[in-house]
Amino acid sequence: MSNPAKTVRITVDNQVIEAPEGATLLQVMLDAGLDIPHYCYHPKLSIDGSCRLCQVKIDGMPKLQISCNTQVRDGMVVHVADPEVELTRRGVLELLLLNHPLDCPICDKAGECWLQNFAMRFGARHARTIEPRRKHGKRMDIGERILLDQERCILCRRCVRFCREVSKTGELFVFNHGDHSLLDIYDRRLDNDYSMNVADVCPVGALETKDFHHRMRVWFLEETASVCPSCSNGCNIMISAARGKIWRLTPRRNDEVNDTWMCDAGRLNYKFVGDAGRLVTPLVAGEGGPAPANWDDALQRAAGAIGDFVKRHGAKALGGVASPHLTNEENFRCGEMLRAVGVERIAMAVPRGKHDDFLIKAEKAANARGVRELGLVAGPDDGLEELLRACEAGEIRGLYVCGGDLLEAAPAERIDAILGKLDLLIVQDLAARPRFARAAVTLPATTFAEKDGTFTNHAGRVQRIRRALATPPGWRADGEIFTTLLNTLAARSERFEIAAVWEAMSRDGGRFAAIAFDRIGPEGAPLDAA
Repeated sequence: MSNPAKTVRITVDNQVIEAPEGATLLQVMLDAGLDIPHYCYHPKLSIDGSCRLCQVKIDGMPKLQISCNTQVRDGMVVHVADPEVELTRRGVLELLLLNHPLDCPICDKAGECWLQNFAMRFGARHARTIEPRRKHGKRMDIGERILLDQERCILCRRCVRFCREVSKTGELFVFNHGDHSLLDIYDRRLDNDYSMNVADVCPVGALETKDFHHRMRVWFLEETASVCPSCSNGCNIMISAARGKIWRLTPRRNDEVNDTWMCDAGRLNYKFVGDAGRLVTPLVAGEGGPAPANWDDALQRAAGAIGDFVKRHGAKALGGVASPHLTNEENFRCGEMLRAVGVERIAMAVPRGKHDDFLIKAEKAANARGVRELGLVAGPDDGLEELLRACEAGEIRGLYVCGGDLLEAAPAERIDAILGKLDLLIVQDLAARPRFARAAVTLPATTFAEKDGTFTNHAGRVQRIRRALATPPGWRADGEIFTTLLNTLAARSERFEIAAVWEAMSRDGGRFAAIAFDRIGPEGAPLDAA
């Protein structure tokens, strides 16, 4: 077991700060809430020291030092608000702006651009040059998802280091020397699975994602902290929404889950939320096929169908398919609803796909671990094969299905044959799928961006998701659907409130019991520490 780092005390502009010995001065000052401008430094990349903007005066040093590459030592006295530091900082910014194009009005980075912000706060108000700015590549197509504007690049090399150290693919390189230096791709296009992170680390508008290019001004966006729903890693994200629509997903720092990164596939997996073909009205079976119904009628029809089915065939003939896309709280209430009528066999279909040894996990859903921890499913395949065989044997003649993953869990012929034999099928899904056309009731589901709750990632970390978009008036979210059915079928009077459901989960005696809901902070809470 390594010994903890010694704590040292430094003084920055008469403010005493405690820090681990050997930590970098810039990070120590940033952690203390000091406003220190910088470009090339990034906490998850190696030190480059190229931008020179973070220079400070240190007592005992003959000249200014870059704080990003200076380790703190006990008794160090640092000056930031110093005339020499301020003059040097203005000089650095002036050099960076010599050739930078004056195109802020059309740049996607405007509003969150570090060059724009630092130039206004720390730079000079007037330019002293009359020479024309140099011309280089504009909107260069360097990858499937990335554009490069060489004129805007300030050569901080963050993107170069990312490709070398994080994605380990090395597509980007700075060519030539001095004022001839240029960022460009090296020997192949920037097409790795994490390529869009280079736009995040770029402090200016030199690297932009094609997905967000010229689509929305950032000052119109409302940011909501959430969790990526695309795989079981549960990368922390920010949902950027405006006008009732998601415009982008970006990574949010969580050192225990995703550092400050996310994969391109997860970043681009948001358009299903606003899909024009999404189911927005409940459907009930009719003579001419599924017909729209209002929420109350559809829920009454579903509850009545379940009650009649159990009376005719018994509860053992009814099975359930839980969803790894629903929250812990929704799945808990789903389990309560199914068990209230005596359902014994509940399975889960988890989509699987491409994975790596970094962030991308094979399970393409955010909450499969949560369903397992709730005790709803068991077995190496989450009870799916047993459920399918019971349906084929006629032991199970009715299913309550959450989501469309069941349709991809086995060959289509097998699933369609099983669905064709059922006496009762109730579906809760994002879309009205033709293969579920025989459902007695189809209820619209709610996406991760439209509700509050928690997911549990593959490592057992419970993390909050928060509502970023409003649903239409009268909409019933998934948890409210289960609660309404539970109340009708079991003559109960529950309400679907997240904290109250969490208390019920705690009383259930599972591993969630040791985590207080109000203690689940921005970085989540691990089950293993409970």
